Amino acid sequence: MSELERLEERVQNLSPEELKKFRAWFAEFDAMLWDEQIAADSKDGKLDKLVSEALAEHKAGKSRPL
Repeated sequence: MSELERLEERVQNLSPEELKKFRAWFAEFDAMLWDEQIAADSKDGKLDKLVSEALAEHKAGKSRPL
């Protein structure tokens, strides 16, 4: 049995309260990883093209206030 399969089995066996706590923890953990990835991609210039395109569309009047 793989580590992932063991983890899946353990999650399936959590009580409703434990599962609620796990969900909250995992959502926060996943968001942190996503933020770190976005920051790394930004630092590496991987988002530069998207930023340039968005700014050009805004300057062309193709955006609207939120």
